[in-house]
Amino acid sequence: MKFGVITFPGSNCDQDMIYVLETIMGQKVERLWHKERDLKGCDFIVVPGGFSYGDYLRSGAIARFSPIMEEVINHANNGGYVLGVCNGFQILCESGLLEGTLMHNNSQKFICENVFLRTETSNALVTQSIETGAVLKIPIAHGEGKYFAPEDTLARMKENDQILFRYCSENGVVDDASNPNGAIENIAGVCNKTRNVFGMMPHPERAADIELGNTDGKRMFESILSEVTV
Repeated sequence: MKFGVITFPGSNCDQDMIYVLETIMGQKVERLWHKERDLKGCDFIVVPGGFSYGDYLRSGAIARFSPIMEEVINHANNGGYVLGVCNGFQILCESGLLEGTLMHNNSQKFICENVFLRTETSNALVTQSIETGAVLKIPIAHGEGKYFAPEDTLARMKENDQILFRYCSENGVVDDASNPNGAIENIAGVCNKTRNVFGMMPHPERAADIELGNTDGKRMFESILSEVTV
């Protein structure tokens, strides 16, 4: 599988993602610049975290109009895989590739800490080798991570099994005390109806190297590769 990682002005997690995919996972990775219109034959596009265009207007609102995103949208609409992490999740929501939106944290403060996620489904490429209910410790770092979707949209997403992760306690309890940003129903990650576009606020690439003392995030990358011809 060939991965492409996009860099926007203000991206700061692109190199972390490239390191994990290339060095830890041993995959072919292309560096994609936001002004390009060529995905260079990549099978799986990653929209990384950071502060694209300084987060002016809304997080991801300007990046959505980058030339590269036109190609990413076409890629996704043709069944290609796309993952957005943190700011990348915001960009995918702004682009209409994922339902819902990311709002300011309830605290109105930037939050940077480890959180726990409960895996809500194994019916997605990023979770297919992770058992439903498994708890992962993954870092977050965001000021606008409060996921929201209207009631009818959320009901449809739950019916279609599109909720990937929920914030939870270390023991897997989903409650207000374990919700770091006020996300509706503790939602931390979702996918689209056709299950080829994925978005999440926590950073799996920051929990994928043994040197960091946590490899829970690596399980997601292993899942992506577990049933794919490399």
